[in-house]
Amino acid sequence: MKTTLDAPMLVAVKPHGDFTLSLTFENGETRRMDMRPYLESEVFGPLKDLSFFAAARVVYGSLEWPGERDLGHDMLYAASTPE
Repeated sequence: MKTTLDAPMLVAVKPHGDFTLSLTFENGETRRMDMRPYLESEVFGPLKDLSFFAAARVVYGSLEWPGERDLGHDMLYAASTPE
């Protein structure tokens, strides 16, 4: 597994109805991130609304939702699994 120091930047995201994300990184790798464990937190609780969850977008190589909810590319890479 790569360390956070050499984690590639995120270039694309595709949200799914089961609260997972398909993440494509600059090295061409596609990984799956399960967001369900994060939905009980105060910051990510609003993502329980699927229309809000679907608003995920890539900003400067990391993932962002409205309201300053974001996850860095290094954390996404480390917490996701290959598809």
